[in-house]
Amino acid sequence: MDKTQPHPLFKLATELGPLLVFFIANAKYHLFVATGAFMVATVVAMIASYVVTKHVPIMALVTGVIVLVFGTLTLVLHDETFIKVKPTIIYGLFAAVLGGGLLFGRSFIAVMFDQMFNLTPKGWRILTLRWALFFAGMAILNEIVWRTQTTDFWVNFKVFGVTPLTMIFAIAQMPLTKRYHLEPVSLEASEAEAGDVRQG
Repeated sequence: MDKTQPHPLFKLATELGPLLVFFIANAKYHLFVATGAFMVATVVAMIASYVVTKHVPIMALVTGVIVLVFGTLTLVLHDETFIKVKPTIIYGLFAAVLGGGLLFGRSFIAVMFDQMFNLTPKGWRILTLRWALFFAGMAILNEIVWRTQTTDFWVNFKVFGVTPLTMIFAIAQMPLTKRYHLEPVSLEASEAEAGDVRQG
């Protein structure tokens, strides 16, 4: 069953909205209030996505669960470490799933990205490897930032650093997706090809 395709602005709002809430709450109050607001905004974003599209992307679902788990630990134990290490866990998990899938000859990037592209097997493998390395690099970068910088700097990096880096990396993959794009075969073309084979 085809999924309802939301307006690009709606998709952007559900992805960036919780981060902006997190940033504003941290600037106005402190990290613990921001963490609670971030958890609520994440749940609202997932509900809105399901109401509009009848579907929640796997990446958003996994991220949401981890946000709720580590956010709860942050608030209950009153320890900033959990919310700060949360991105490391998410990026590390994505890198492990993608990299592990490649070791077994599987490309899970199509599932992660909700099959946004139609690529050849080689194209999927290359794209998967690149994203696995990107996520691994982001996990390391997050660890470096939160362990060496202030909380406010880390929040700014999370909102205004991670998002642009991810968008730039995604845009940089466009030549790859065009190079290995697989043109869909229409039903008429398939029948014509089958007819040629029978005639031959």
